[in-house]
Amino acid sequence: MILFVVLVCDQLSKYWILNIFDLPEKRSVEILPCLNFTMVWNKAITFGMLGDVLGQYAPIIFAVLAFSIAVGLFVWMIRASKLCVILSLGAIIGGAVGNIIDRVRFGAVVDFIHLHVNGWSWYVFNIADSAIVCGVGMLLIDAFFRQGSKY
Repeated sequence: MILFVVLVCDQLSKYWILNIFDLPEKRSVEILPCLNFTMVWNKAITFGMLGDVLGQYAPIIFAVLAFSIAVGLFVWMIRASKLCVILSLGAIIGGAVGNIIDRVRFGAVVDFIHLHVNGWSWYVFNIADSAIVCGVGMLLIDAFFRQGSKY
């Protein structure tokens, strides 16, 4: 269920940013003193890594790689018995699929959330990225505190 919630929220937010809010035309809009909506077409992977190395084939290579990983995580998810693991994997898969859809549709991932405070600035990201990071964080916490069952 969380997989679909993440996927729908991610895709709806990107639809809104692109087609209703028209962020590509506005480029960057201050929402709060520490939050901007800033349009970035991310052709690389997390935090812009490896985008230039693979050139024009990067979107396809990243989409195939992400899809393969998502399939493996899905198999893990359907075999898992712990709710924390199932929710974590669902968030990761939902985010991965959201970004795969962008790569297939646009050749890049739609990023738009830009956090910054007192000269410090984080990378521009999206809801899918947030879900992936939260899911991985939950898996790490679960692994650290796990007792008994592996999954």
